[in-house]
Amino acid sequence: MEKKRVRDYMTTDVDTVPITGTAREVIHAIKNTSHDGFPVVDGIIVVGYIAARDLLFVHPDTPVREIMSHHLIVADPEMAISDVARVIIRSGIQKLPVVNEKNELLGIISNTDVVRSQIEHVSPEKVYKLMDTIERLHEIKPYLSKGPVQVNLLLPTQSRIYMDELEGRIYEIKKGLAEPVIVIKKPGRNILVDGHHRSVAARRLGIKILDAYIIEIKENIELGLERTAKALNLKSIDDIQVLDYARHPLIAGTHRYGGMGTVVPDPQIPDSQDPSHRVS
Repeated sequence: MEKKRVRDYMTTDVDTVPITGTAREVIHAIKNTSHDGFPVVDGIIVVGYIAARDLLFVHPDTPVREIMSHHLIVADPEMAISDVARVIIRSGIQKLPVVNEKNELLGIISNTDVVRSQIEHVSPEKVYKLMDTIERLHEIKPYLSKGPVQVNLLLPTQSRIYMDELEGRIYEIKKGLAEPVIVIKKPGRNILVDGHHRSVAARRLGIKILDAYIIEIKENIELGLERTAKALNLKSIDDIQVLDYARHPLIAGTHRYGGMGTVVPDPQIPDSQDPSHRVS
């Protein structure tokens, strides 16, 4: 599978601060954006970085060039996302300016972009493991291919997804970075196994076709995934509920302890973690 590169996930519309600016201008920029730091540029050349912490105990008229960080870590657009992740983890820096060989600013890559690139990653191992499970449970031979599937004909097997991940998938689809979904194809039915966020994102963007790893079963047997869909009253992608990220069980985890070592059950656990969500 082709490596994901910085150029695929970086933000190209970057807020910057000029080398000729003052601390007052940086404070104003922080107030009017969602950022806590900015690349400092001389024209389009990156010469430093200034963060909110650099403004502590500084007079508003202090020149930016006197308080900015001169020794900054930057990324190359062809750099692998995995390498950026290592730099971010080891350095503790949350954002890296992306520059070319002339140190001209091309974009910025953040820890959020790195996380976004990894969520819902489809690996060949995941596909082959599913095929092996089907073969062992039902003593049939599934066939693998890759091709287009119609979003409106997919039978979902997960009733809930989360808004933060959905926003990430919308971003990827717009940039042409979405990975294939995984579908089990039976006579007259396409069952969506993996890629519910991507499918809902496509639906919201008006995209009718998605690339998919298609596991074809010629035998007309009922799978556990179909029974799950029936139990959840799922018939189309439109039946999937989108939850606010703040209700994600992992986000709410620290609030779900009823005592030392006791976890209070959370009704919002995704169906993919439910024992009934099975291929059998």
